[in-house]
Amino acid sequence: MQFIDLAAQQDRIRDRIEQRIAAVLSHGKYILGPEVAELEAALADFADVPHAIGCANGTDALRMALSALGAGPGAAVFCPSFTFVATAGVVPPFGATPVFVDIDPVTFNMSADNLARAIAHARDEGLTPRGVIVVDLFGVPADWDALEPVARDAGLWIIADCAQSFGARLAGRSTVSFGDIATTSFFPAKPLGCYGDGGALFCADPEHAALLTSLRFHGKGDHKYENVRIGTNSRLDTLQAAILLEKLAVFADEIDARQAIAARYAEGLRDVVTVPQHSNAASPTWAQYTVVPPEGTARQRIMAHLKDAGVPTAVYYPKPLHQQGAFCGIGLTDPVGLPVSDDMAERVFSLPMHPYLGAEDQDRVIGAVREAISIKQGA
Repeated sequence: MQFIDLAAQQDRIRDRIEQRIAAVLSHGKYILGPEVAELEAALADFADVPHAIGCANGTDALRMALSALGAGPGAAVFCPSFTFVATAGVVPPFGATPVFVDIDPVTFNMSADNLARAIAHARDEGLTPRGVIVVDLFGVPADWDALEPVARDAGLWIIADCAQSFGARLAGRSTVSFGDIATTSFFPAKPLGCYGDGGALFCADPEHAALLTSLRFHGKGDHKYENVRIGTNSRLDTLQAAILLEKLAVFADEIDARQAIAARYAEGLRDVVTVPQHSNAASPTWAQYTVVPPEGTARQRIMAHLKDAGVPTAVYYPKPLHQQGAFCGIGLTDPVGLPVSDDMAERVFSLPMHPYLGAEDQDRVIGAVREAISIKQGA
């Protein structure tokens, strides 16, 4: 059993991918070739967002968004602590301070109450609140109804970090339609992933779209040898765009499959572990399916039992960002700490999740988890 089975998807669309790759090899336009523009149009259409701009990876997407919206020395940028390092790691190079915010214990996403407290704390420390990066962790949409008013009342710009949630929706809206600029990653393990690195940005404002298009190509103006600003080299490879076009063609089916697997997991496990929860208005992509074992149950022992049963697992994330050495002295944390982030980092683990996980393997996972919990509780 695979934790994420990329080979099964490739078997389904291999012929079409090979045809796409052959077309790129024939025309030879390997950087920002015609498939990139085709993909950008398809992504924008899929997400119901006016502008999609491809780039080299999801971290560059965050970096470019931050550059477009602005932050510098003395500025505070608010980030969840329970997430991948890229979310906050893009902030210090601008001279800004990442301010870590605790999460909601139910959804694992940023807590609006904790965001409000973090904004007040940053001001008390002499920083100027500038922006917030909201993550849809594990593909579950954040609580935008609660978070957006807090951010806007404080005068913050908003980046929606949808690295794990492209394809998810909240109240009918694509997650990449939230915020001033949204970003995503096409890292191979993501719900929509390429065969290397890739990313994209989404926005409604045509001025933002033009700025981001310039930034990804060394800050170019009307042509590549006119540079009107300092940018970066973050162009999406044509081969990756070609691959993503064929993956996008089956993506809606794969999201449905992920949701069916998540529903089956929830039905089979909710009485033995805390299963992921979300609002009725949310349709997640389930980048990961992450559960919380009962209080006092050792995660490592459960995972060891699952390994012996042939069920792979993973831990996202074993050490929250406010505890990471990289942010020592350059990040700001609530003086009362981030207790929910700390607690979840020690307890959660994730189960196999991909669109091609068959019913028999789903039953194996459910049975192994139930058996592991039963053993650890002495039942």
